[in-house]
Amino acid sequence: MPAEAPAAVRHDATARRFTIEVDGAHAVLEYRELDAKTLDYYRTFVPPAQRGGGIASRLTDEALRYARDHGFKVVPSCPFIATYIRGHSEFQPLVR
Repeated sequence: MPAEAPAAVRHDATARRFTIEVDGAHAVLEYRELDAKTLDYYRTFVPPAQRGGGIASRLTDEALRYARDHGFKVVPSCPFIATYIRGHSEFQPLVR
């Protein structure tokens, strides 16, 4: 039986969050706009049963690509996101 395709990361600009559904549970990365060109990525949450599978990394990668592609700078208030950026040099220029 083929492996199930990973769920897509969805961006809800109105709610200011990126989400992914895994096994019926929702993981989220939330942000706020600090000004017209700066986003504060302040929270990630993955349900306990889904932790350790790279879900927060997928959310963070998608959110950082979004910021880069739309000309935003990022304040990584969430410790997970700050650590992720330190380990991925391609996103370090986004940090304000």
